[in-house]
Amino acid sequence: MTDKAGGPEGDAVRPGRYARVERERRFLLAEPPLPSSVTASRVITDRYLPGTRLRLRRAEFRDGRCELKLTQKVPLPRPGSVQGLITNTYLSPAEYELLASLPATLLSKTRLSVPPLGVDVFDGRLQGLVLAEAEFTTDEEAQSFVPPPACVAEVTDDARFTGGRLLKTSRRELLGWLAAYGIHPAGC
Repeated sequence: MTDKAGGPEGDAVRPGRYARVERERRFLLAEPPLPSSVTASRVITDRYLPGTRLRLRRAEFRDGRCELKLTQKVPLPRPGSVQGLITNTYLSPAEYELLASLPATLLSKTRLSVPPLGVDVFDGRLQGLVLAEAEFTTDEEAQSFVPPPACVAEVTDDARFTGGRLLKTSRRELLGWLAAYGIHPAGC
């Protein structure tokens, strides 16, 4: 049996030396930002390990750098900007390859840095989904944040727009969700 976070039921993670509180707010955009507003970009491939709260990430930057990490995300069952606890471990290529041999469900996207947002433009069956995130170090910062006008709707508390849920989302479901927010991706 698993808990709401997707991990073994009853397993708890507490903030401390390794796990930190993750504060973020998420917003839907109708389309990707203009290229002139993008300060950096990277292609991200996430491998979600079934039955766990673990995600293996490969981020490839335009300058040839590659960042490899293993992340554990433990969501909190409450609304608001405090999403839960997050722990990151940076990996060597050999460590990544070993973990990448495990069964996983893949999710790919391009992340665009458009300060103060990170904007994810999704691929494949999630094409047309443009999701922006803003991260914060304090609750006060999160509460006082005013999203830019390009943000169509806040979906911080809409669990459908989390990585774990998007893995199981069909194209048809996604288009219905976006339509409910007044978003109709071009070519769909």
